[in-house]
Amino acid sequence: MEFSDVLRGRRMVRHYRPEPVPEDVLRRVVRVVQRAPSGGFSQGHRLVVITDPAARARIAEIAEPPYLEMGFQPWISQAPVHVALGIREQSYHERYQESDKVLADGTEMTWPVPYWWFDSGCLFMLLQLTAVAEGLAVGLFNSGDPETGESLREVVGFPDDVALAGIMTIGYSAEDPAAGPTNQSERIAKRRLPLDDLVTWRR
Repeated sequence: MEFSDVLRGRRMVRHYRPEPVPEDVLRRVVRVVQRAPSGGFSQGHRLVVITDPAARARIAEIAEPPYLEMGFQPWISQAPVHVALGIREQSYHERYQESDKVLADGTEMTWPVPYWWFDSGCLFMLLQLTAVAEGLAVGLFNSGDPETGESLREVVGFPDDVALAGIMTIGYSAEDPAAGPTNQSERIAKRRLPLDDLVTWRR
């Protein structure tokens, strides 16, 4: 698949066919974690790939009700694969206390932004693009509610020093490409800002 086609196919999908994703395909998707950017090559990313039906059902039980209340069809419970994206902040602090990173006075630098969260977004994009290139569809969810987020983290099984950045749903899209643009995709196209509103050239 051409990269331009991958980019065009990059979107959030919330409707999946029930068929499983072959493990060799999943491995090709998740191995990009080794290539994902991390500040100073801290390698603080952590992934849990969940195909166990009971675990996926419990995750859906926790996370899906708000979407159903908003009128979405079931999708977290439909997706045959959940991939939990975790970040270990301490990996960054450990890396920036090593001799080639520590400041002249022996202290760790002051972080301008929490790069562990910044990098988790980069990882998600790599995973999503790789999944699209494999013919898969991807969604993402988490919870702004700390209690719900902690419940999800416990089901995933991350250790105490790994925070949950989000959970990806992966599967084969149940959307009908022959049906043409959906109302949602048409609305997004109308809202897309012109390039000149987003990019400034200083020649």
